[in-house]
Amino acid sequence: MKRPRKRNASVAVIDIGSNSVRLVVYEQMSRSLVSVFNEKALCGLGREVQSTGLLAPDAVDKALTALRRFHALCKVQRVERVYAIATAACRDATNGADFIAKAERICGVKIDILSGPIEAKLSALGVISGIHRPDGIVGDLGGGSLELIDVRGNAVRSGVTLPLGSLALQDLSHKSLKRAERIVKNELTAVSQLQRGRGRTFYAVGGTWRALARIHIIQSGYPLSVMHGYAIPASDALDFARRLRRLAATNLLANIEAVADARRPLLTYAALVLEYVIRVAKPKTIMFSTFGVREGLLYSMLSESERAKDGFLCGAQTLNELLSRSARHAEELIGWTDRFVRVVGLRETDEDRRLRHAACLLSDIGWRVHPDHRGEQTLSLITHGNFGSVTHQGRVFVALSVFFRYAGLSEENEPPAVMQAMVTPAQFERARVLGAAFRVAHLISAARPGVLPATHFRSHGRKLMLVFEHRMVDLVADRVGSRFRQLARLVGRSGSIVRR
Repeated sequence: MKRPRKRNASVAVIDIGSNSVRLVVYEQMSRSLVSVFNEKALCGLGREVQSTGLLAPDAVDKALTALRRFHALCKVQRVERVYAIATAACRDATNGADFIAKAERICGVKIDILSGPIEAKLSALGVISGIHRPDGIVGDLGGGSLELIDVRGNAVRSGVTLPLGSLALQDLSHKSLKRAERIVKNELTAVSQLQRGRGRTFYAVGGTWRALARIHIIQSGYPLSVMHGYAIPASDALDFARRLRRLAATNLLANIEAVADARRPLLTYAALVLEYVIRVAKPKTIMFSTFGVREGLLYSMLSESERAKDGFLCGAQTLNELLSRSARHAEELIGWTDRFVRVVGLRETDEDRRLRHAACLLSDIGWRVHPDHRGEQTLSLITHGNFGSVTHQGRVFVALSVFFRYAGLSEENEPPAVMQAMVTPAQFERARVLGAAFRVAHLISAARPGVLPATHFRSHGRKLMLVFEHRMVDLVADRVGSRFRQLARLVGRSGSIVRR
């Protein structure tokens, strides 16, 4: 009898920001973080810091009340390790140290007040942990400050902190948008970090910028309600930011139900900062990241070898282990499709290969669903999955590959048109090929390990053969031959089964 797998220790981060105080509990410390609990309280600690130098008394009371609940929640969930950080409002306010002392007594852990450069670096590390090979400028907009820092791959340059957080800007400008615009223009025009952003990606981090993304997703009718990795051309983002400012003048922003009441007044300031970031940096794309300081903090604690792993593949592997009938079979499927791609001569980029490997890992996660709905359910699960290090287009490609594995390739079982539109025609056809390959592999092996390594591909001219070793020949059947011939046709070959 197998022993139940020992559960890894959960880890939590308490993030005391200038606008919100948040608790996030992660399943375990790993390359692919999965949050199991996430709660915030919009306290507005930094609401008056710029004008009075103090954390507002009512905001302090709200924050301490929230921290008492968070401490209790960590105990209820038996969180193994708790890390606590505080940002701009606490480091800038003259009564910040007194508040932190009270907060530490409540939380029972040391609270690190992050300096501006450290906060910028952790934001950059968060983006690195959640975006595959980022290249651009990370901008983390909080309530009290804006951190800007250049990232390229795993390399991080020095960052800068500016008093342009939404609450700080509201406070500094005395709620005058004209005055706020002058402040933003003066602060951003000469920032060297932004000068290096031309033609690259600007990674927008922070709750109020995420709120802007949520509005854009709803208004544009975008088919995926996934914030992380949502990307739009900078020109579209600039038009959108300007449009939001016009709405603010007519007070229509107050009616946006998709955004929390306490955050709505800050949307205009966030849009203003984004507008001038685009004007100065001239990026090609704006990408929104839900990975930021908290994820960067935990990523920084991983070993070098763990940080070097592919975040998306690690996430796919976790789902494979949790939901597939055999995790080892999925690993064998990777090798099996590697051989297929090599023998057939399909051209793949590094990105094509990693997405194919991820699809292999996820190819059996829908087996518990009713057979009539496995295709649509896995399509939704993968496209909306809690993954990092993959673009929305990549999500959809992987999801379509697994969809075809379950739904088949007949015209009456086509995926939704909005999903097809999110990938290129070449990617769509590649997903069909990969889905057809999965249908052959899973039919042969019944998703059990040890079978696929005993089958081999051979090519002779335009003929593709699937060779079964002698010990596996009883697995050959007409249905296997039919599916393999379908796969061969998709790559322009005729197909046959060979018994060795």
